[in-house]
Amino acid sequence: MVDPVTDPLFTVLLRLFVGVGLGALIGLEREQSESGGIFAGSRTFPLFALYGALISAFFPRILPLAIAVLVVPLTVAYAGKIWYEQDLGLTTLMAALLTTILGAMAMHSDTGAITAIIVGGTITVLLSVKRPIHKFADQIEETERLASAKFILVVLVVLPALPNRSLDSLYGLNPRFVWLMVVFVTGLGFVAYVLAQFLKPEQSIAVTGIIGGFVSSTATTVSMAEKTVENETLYHVCAFAVVIASIVMFPRALIEVAVVNPQLLPSVALPLGAMTVVGIVAAGTLYWRTTSAETVEPDELKNPFRLRPALLFGVVFAVVLLVSEHAHELLGTSGIYATAFLSGLADVDAMTITLSKLAAEGTISTQVATTGIVIAAIANTLVKAALAWLLGTNRLGRLVSTVLIVVIVSGLVLLII
Repeated sequence: MVDPVTDPLFTVLLRLFVGVGLGALIGLEREQSESGGIFAGSRTFPLFALYGALISAFFPRILPLAIAVLVVPLTVAYAGKIWYEQDLGLTTLMAALLTTILGAMAMHSDTGAITAIIVGGTITVLLSVKRPIHKFADQIEETERLASAKFILVVLVVLPALPNRSLDSLYGLNPRFVWLMVVFVTGLGFVAYVLAQFLKPEQSIAVTGIIGGFVSSTATTVSMAEKTVENETLYHVCAFAVVIASIVMFPRALIEVAVVNPQLLPSVALPLGAMTVVGIVAAGTLYWRTTSAETVEPDELKNPFRLRPALLFGVVFAVVLLVSEHAHELLGTSGIYATAFLSGLADVDAMTITLSKLAAEGTISTQVATTGIVIAAIANTLVKAALAWLLGTNRLGRLVSTVLIVVIVSGLVLLII
């Protein structure tokens, strides 16, 4: 008896269902948003997907020709849309072509079907958030747009051109890996920056701290400290924002470890996870003691997609990587720990990625890498406490220091155990 799950006909019908379903999903979005107009809607888009799926299943060799043939009626329909609706938008036309390709991908293989589901979901989300995206674009100043454009251009041009191997002229550094980590860390900050535009952080001090922690926890700490000097009664709410921004550094470091060296993640997750939980509990206590009348607006967050800070981070990361390797060769474990502490005073990301890479290569042990990352995180946390003391009021300094010291101790206890 044939197993229906392994039956070829069942497989074909399942993939066909996936393709047509994606077409229906995109078609419903186009019709509900009234963006498709007379061009296409909830019935036409599933047909696009079905067209691509059937061609891919039974006539795969002529798929490029079939898509080229489809372009002809689409062009005519698009011309009619311009004529009757005076709408020059290409979004629906591109969505139609992509839907046809999604149908073909779904029929190609299991991997193709999974990829089609992911891409189809992404397309639907992009089509659905038209207004927020346009609103976000309108909020960005011309200088910010130019900065982002230059950064993205440099990434697209520089990254493929960099050699993906260790170079003796750069003391064994891999240029592409260094630049890729620059893009990765900057991208984390940019995601937070984009969320800040949609979530309006001025409406929530919790969001202020979280977004500020991903973009720049140091800048957030300095900003909150200065606000307490201007108005001392805000020390509770500012302390909450500083603590939140400081502890966001720990999950951010975990994300970096997971990307660079997933095998190291379980070891690092315990101390950094404990510091995160203790910090959240302490921050929750601060928030509970904060009155509803206490509100604070953060300074404007700067777009992380700026070339100079990115290049500066790249230099710092390269130096930290070289120093860590040579410190381990000359001084052993103590050299790594000393470098981690000194590097952590300025930046945790560079040390986190460096130690994750060295552990992945087998240069240092998992325990040494974990200890070094925690030391760097502790050093950076101490900097936040010092900034609260130096730039803020005594009340802010005492409150922030007390909370962050408790966080540090929790991490040290689990690290020692």
